[in-house]
Amino acid sequence: MTTSKRVQDRSRNKRIHALEIATEKWKTISKLKVVMDVLKKEPEMVIPVRSLSQYRSQISLPKPYKMADFIRKSPKLFELYKDSNGLLWCGMTKEAEDLMEEEERLLEEHSDKAAEYVTRFLMMSVDKRLPLEKIAHFRREIGLPLDFRNDWVHKYPQLFRVVKSKDENEHELEHLELVSWNPDWAITELEKKALGLTGAGRDHTPGMLSLPFPLKFPAEFKKVYRYAGKIEHFQKRSYLSPYADAKELKAGSLEFDKRAVAVMHELLSFTIEKRLVTDHLTHFRRELVMPQKLMRLLLKHFGIFYVSERGKRFSVFLTQAYEDSELIEKCPLVLWKEKFLSLCGYRGKKKPIQSFSDSSDMEDKDLFEQDDTLDTLEDASLADNNDEMEIGEVCSAYKHTETS
Repeated sequence: MTTSKRVQDRSRNKRIHALEIATEKWKTISKLKVVMDVLKKEPEMVIPVRSLSQYRSQISLPKPYKMADFIRKSPKLFELYKDSNGLLWCGMTKEAEDLMEEEERLLEEHSDKAAEYVTRFLMMSVDKRLPLEKIAHFRREIGLPLDFRNDWVHKYPQLFRVVKSKDENEHELEHLELVSWNPDWAITELEKKALGLTGAGRDHTPGMLSLPFPLKFPAEFKKVYRYAGKIEHFQKRSYLSPYADAKELKAGSLEFDKRAVAVMHELLSFTIEKRLVTDHLTHFRRELVMPQKLMRLLLKHFGIFYVSERGKRFSVFLTQAYEDSELIEKCPLVLWKEKFLSLCGYRGKKKPIQSFSDSSDMEDKDLFEQDDTLDTLEDASLADNNDEMEIGEVCSAYKHTETS
């Protein structure tokens, strides 16, 4: 693995078709959720379509495609209409509003668990504090509410607190700081499974571990035997717990790298989808004492992690958590997302987005009709193309994996 090659070139022959479908499935939801979150903040939950254009980059909508075209693809979630001045507005359907209310309830129910994960995140950090701005990157993945920065962080004063400081440029920064160490939480998810624990540990003191990491390779990957010796040697090597003090570890050493694998394994275990955007992981290299070339480490340990390169941002999966494109254990928030996905989609087969004028007649009933026929996803498009899939393709591929 050399630095001169792109990530895609290094892992082209290790792609897992099912996890690429999962990548697109979660990505579709996140894009539509951007629009819904914007609408939710509006007093009447409606907004002029032209005002949504400022969020084009967040949903990766390239020009010359129009925001109205994107919205029209999910008629079960969004409604479009014109006012008396001919201005085009967007709102949510009753089904979408019900979905948002259900999500609020689920996030509230998940709040204590999310607080535990944030606390354990702080416990793994070298200074037992993390920039609030960086933690916000994990908001959706861990299941934190929209009011995370302003209100939620103050709901658990017994666990953490917000502190302010200034950087070298005199800019004020906010950090989340650990209030008290909880020994019962200083045990990894891997240890819990190995020891058969269903809750926290009992006065656990973190130290050296010798637990192997679960491995899962795709059936078509034939080169595992070539690395069998190296894999076995790596699995037998002891490593420092992610919750133990790692300040004395030497960067680049075998112990340093294996602990980094353990930290990434633990962080991914905290997430709802057992998946993270790799950019988010690299933001914590210093705080979590991880290697500079983190992507190289993720790719090297193919079998523990899987890196999907679709789109502009890469995602890393915990392979043990998936069976084909499906999560093995689904929390209520994942089941909610699957319900969300069932309402995505649009009529007809895949075709170029039609030219659409924001002042056109919105009374056309065909605009909101839904056809059960959606495009099928071709294997070749996943194997050789890094472009993003259309919403209809994702829904079709997801439905196919459910019935197969």
